[in-house]
Amino acid sequence: MRNKLFRLHSNIWIVTATSFLTDISSEMLVYLIPLFLSNVLGVRMAYIGLIDGVAETTASLVKIYSGALSDKLGKRKWLAVLGYGISTVAKPFLYFVNGWVGVLGVRFADRVGKGIRTAPRDALIAASTDGSNRGFAFGLHRAGDTAGAFIGIGIAALIIWLTQSNESLLSVDTFRIAVLASIVPAVLAVIVLAAGVVDLGGSGKGSAGMRLSLKGMDSRFRSFLFIVVLFTLGNSSDSFIILRAQERGLSVLQTMFMLMTFTAIYTAFSGPLGALSDRVGRRKLIIGGWLAYGLVYLGFALAQAGWQIWTLFGLYGIYYAATEGVAKALVADLVPDLQRGAAYGLFNAAIGFTALPASFLAGLLWQGAGTWAGFGASAPFIFGAVLAFFASLLLWRMVN
Repeated sequence: MRNKLFRLHSNIWIVTATSFLTDISSEMLVYLIPLFLSNVLGVRMAYIGLIDGVAETTASLVKIYSGALSDKLGKRKWLAVLGYGISTVAKPFLYFVNGWVGVLGVRFADRVGKGIRTAPRDALIAASTDGSNRGFAFGLHRAGDTAGAFIGIGIAALIIWLTQSNESLLSVDTFRIAVLASIVPAVLAVIVLAAGVVDLGGSGKGSAGMRLSLKGMDSRFRSFLFIVVLFTLGNSSDSFIILRAQERGLSVLQTMFMLMTFTAIYTAFSGPLGALSDRVGRRKLIIGGWLAYGLVYLGFALAQAGWQIWTLFGLYGIYYAATEGVAKALVADLVPDLQRGAAYGLFNAAIGFTALPASFLAGLLWQGAGTWAGFGASAPFIFGAVLAFFASLLLWRMVN
């Protein structure tokens, strides 16, 4: 493990530091937003799912173009900087919103920024590593990202503790203080990336060009993309887990501590599981992670108390650690360097496009169809578990 650390290109450390700072900022807010929508604005569950889905899906088109453009230009760095910058500019507007449409607008702008930066950033990480330590590099990046999330959620919990006497529901003043506090690390992240990273974009002759097409991509990549879409259809926004925890009796502050448990486990396992994928294969780790996801989602469906949601959400971190960075390393394994920007764009966009039906359907299942069928709030979690098990079977059979 120590030898792997010393062999890493400086870009890996700089991009990891950027993600660390960005997640301190983002995670101070991302889990408070569904509580703000529900507790303060009184938005219905289906609309919360719609907001998450529209923001992710609409912005996902940007991911395709941004990745393909980085291949065409042979430049990754400044597209990534631009993306981080747009998200940073968008955050302060959450201070002023007083309706769900305003939240949607800010979420959309933030996701456009994420769409611009994600594929070039991932391609930059892939270009800065080789196959022998690629899983470890992506795992380390996820660990840094999630360590930032742990700190960001901890700051949000501190703000809640200091500003609210009633911890059962989120107050508008607490939310606005968190928005202001999130601005500083977001600005620092942009500065670190702009000043430190070295562009290793390649020749600027990417074969994918600017076409929104899978033509010319490895058939294994196309199969993997299809399976990921199927899995993601049942992988609704984590906002529903937060609201499930509140529904099962956790206070806002307890929910923040639950999230810190999740991010601590995610951080601890990301690097080791990424390194393990270098030895035993990416596919095995992803299948294991998806199976863990299915079991945890069944647990969410059956949970009767808040502490059970808390425990399950901690275990949920193992799923993330085994799949997030490893899946991106697998994409790099399946696609040559000149196509990686486009491939990461397509990969991230496929997930994002599926987020709209996934989250909106989850909201409908919770609010309407699930109640009608007798499942209620358990319905979206049962649906997600079934699709996770099916996707695991397909990945085992189809991608070798």
